[in-house]
Amino acid sequence: MAEGNGEIKMEEKQSKEEMEYVERTEDFNKLMQYGLDEKVAAKLDEIYKTGKLAHVDLDERALDALKEFPVDGALNVLTQFLESNLEHVSNKSAYLCGVMKTYRQKSRAGQGTGTSTTPKAPDEDKIKMILERTGYPLDVTTGQRKYGGPPPNWEGPTPGTGCEVFCGKIPKDMYEDELIPLFEKCGKIWDLRLMMDPMSGSNRGYAFITFTNREAAQQAVRELNDYEIRKGKKIGVTVSYNNHRLFVGNIPKNRDRDDLFEEFTKHAPGLTEVIIYSSPDDKKKNRGFCFLEYESHKAASLAKRRLSTGRIKVWGCDIIVDWADPQEEPDEQTMSKVRVLYVRNLTQDCSEEKLKESFEQYGKIERVKKIKDYAFIHFEDRDNAVRAMNELNGKEMGGSHIEVSLAKPPSDKKKKEEMLRARERRMMQMLQGRGGGSPSHPSMMGGPMPVRGPAQGPRGTGAGMRGQMGRGDYGWSWPWSSATWPNRWPASPWASQGGTQPRSFRGPWGPATGRSWGGPRQGKFTSR
Repeated sequence: MAEGNGEIKMEEKQSKEEMEYVERTEDFNKLMQYGLDEKVAAKLDEIYKTGKLAHVDLDERALDALKEFPVDGALNVLTQFLESNLEHVSNKSAYLCGVMKTYRQKSRAGQGTGTSTTPKAPDEDKIKMILERTGYPLDVTTGQRKYGGPPPNWEGPTPGTGCEVFCGKIPKDMYEDELIPLFEKCGKIWDLRLMMDPMSGSNRGYAFITFTNREAAQQAVRELNDYEIRKGKKIGVTVSYNNHRLFVGNIPKNRDRDDLFEEFTKHAPGLTEVIIYSSPDDKKKNRGFCFLEYESHKAASLAKRRLSTGRIKVWGCDIIVDWADPQEEPDEQTMSKVRVLYVRNLTQDCSEEKLKESFEQYGKIERVKKIKDYAFIHFEDRDNAVRAMNELNGKEMGGSHIEVSLAKPPSDKKKKEEMLRARERRMMQMLQGRGGGSPSHPSMMGGPMPVRGPAQGPRGTGAGMRGQMGRGDYGWSWPWSSATWPNRWPASPWASQGGTQPRSFRGPWGPATGRSWGGPRQGKFTSR
């Protein structure tokens, strides 16, 4: 027995000596000094020798994650990383972190960490030909494959709202070599982002394609929605919108817009507007929720992450944070008939009479309606309205530089009221789901909210703050939730596919992807 133990010890000693005699790069000692396990450092050093990775490619985040990983898990991760196709990976440190994250997820799900089923790989030769032809780059991460953005030698503006389309029901084994030739027929592509599933290695079944102009995006919707991309496989294409807006529930009802703006500015940068709605029963109180508008989707995503931790309380309240359902923009045909101007940044001294005097020099005016610091100017003729907008936008009036734009048509008041009440019900259901349903702030206490029947009709919801009419419609905001429009669209043709929901999109073949709030999202429009 003793001899057997002695043999094992000799073998271990010999194995250790062999490891020590392996020629190492000068970075091996750096890895050891950083605190990595010797076996992990040795495996990483072997990868360095292949030329697929250099020590300078790894940042502290990746090295710290490797240091905290179990040794066997770290070795498996590095083996997977070495076997990966890194040709189009620009940030190898982030890619390695993605591989580690996927490894953890698979371990927790009990799926194992081997590669039992290998998904179909992209045709690298065809992709290479496309990249050489267009001069676009391709950047691959564990979560997406991004082609382009911006085009080579681009000197035009960055694409705005309405230039991006969402493409769903993409076959899981399809890549850029089939998608790019199809979409570039509709116009110049700014970028194409094919979303990937790190768990399976295949795509998630959807992508976002941004064009350099709105006309190309609209043409893509017309030509490619319901297009049979493979035999028996039809894709869905619709315009996608970046979501800049969050819904925040369970706020104290006695707080006004300025209070909320000051409070939420403390927690995340980029807040540009707070929109609240007055209670129909007490105009001095809000409805217990608000919308936060941020300067970009990125800023909104950051705010959502920070506010959703559960550690932030607003005046003692446990808030509920979710993406707002996307604003439904009126189409160009509808806007081409608008002859009403929306004017904002008005001072108190600027009366309706003064506005009429300033604007009627461009044409006959039917009426002027001023509300607080904004107004609606109704022209008889659209051309005169457009001329007045172009001439007076940005001009000084009453000591303030006014903003003039075409007003958006009004939404249905009854449907808007139904939407607001649906939001209130959802919020209360979510609070009850958290346990008890009792708000922690005194101003949230009280009896059950009255729900008015259809025969009674909705009451006016005068916002009492500029938020309600701040987007230039005729006095009513566009609906935020598709939940109050149950018969507006048929069921989505890819509703059974599952997976992470993409950023917000709408289309004739499916409802808005703004989830019933509280559920997971991509983004996106999470998300995203």
